Amino acid sequence: MLGRTAGGMFWLFRYLERAENTTRLLEAGLRLALTRATPTDSDWDSVLTTAGSRNGYFERHDVLTASRAIDFVLRDETDPSSVASVMKAGRNSARTVRTALTRDVWEAINQCYLSTSAMLNRPVEPAELPKILARIRNEITLVSGALHGTMLRNETFNFARLGTHLERSDNTARILDVKYYVLLPSASFVGSPLDNLQWENILRSVSAERAFRWTHASGINASAIAAFLILDRRLPRSLAFCFQEIENNLAQLETIHNHEVLSHDLSRSLTNRCRNRTIDSIFEEGLHEFLRDSIADTNRLGAQIEADYRFNA
Repeated sequence: MLGRTAGGMFWLFRYLERAENTTRLLEAGLRLALTRATPTDSDWDSVLTTAGSRNGYFERHDVLTASRAIDFVLRDETDPSSVASVMKAGRNSARTVRTALTRDVWEAINQCYLSTSAMLNRPVEPAELPKILARIRNEITLVSGALHGTMLRNETFNFARLGTHLERSDNTARILDVKYYVLLPSASFVGSPLDNLQWENILRSVSAERAFRWTHASGINASAIAAFLILDRRLPRSLAFCFQEIENNLAQLETIHNHEVLSHDLSRSLTNRCRNRTIDSIFEEGLHEFLRDSIADTNRLGAQIEADYRFNA
């Protein structure tokens, strides 16, 4: 398999996952703003921070407002993390790997891009935002369904899944880290209704609220939510689940190529980070430090996969 094809599949599904994560993040920000007794535009600062768009926003705007923040994260093509930018980059990646995709996947990607572009060709009115975000996610879900329903389980599929789970684990870690250091205005709010509301919003931003309630009858608390999003291997967006999926797909590539590379060692190290751990031990280590190291190691693994499989060759 050509390195360019491997890289195209890897980045195509990273971009799609990033777009989906961003829509969830915007929906969570909107929900948080609507539930405040006195909404403020500063609520959107955490959305920009989590999306990695804060610096870019303030390079273009002097004042933070909800409407500008939403438009920037959704539509601004100068922001490489905006939904419009990553959807365009994803479709460009799909073009480079057209012959490696089934017809169903290719058509789903084209439809996703065209529909999203049409929805974002003008500023989105606040009243329309929930519907637009849901429609974008639905289009991306159709691509994922086509991938799972029609692609061979070969190395092409493995690189697609590597891209998805690397991006997903990075997103979950960033959301948790921003909650810990940015969202809560003061340590005195820990355990307060505001604190619980923000943790509940974190669950919604990764589509895990109902799953959490199914598995935790005792209700919302920070320790249980952090444990769920980091350590629970049943949750498709937890760090433990994503790290295990990355290791599994790399193991399948090792079988195909009959060769182990450095990225396999890095992947096992990530998986072991969550194995036989308790949330109490993570809090003792420092939640911020744990998440910071997870993000750094995930980025390092992504770069190593690119090098090992010669994406630019």
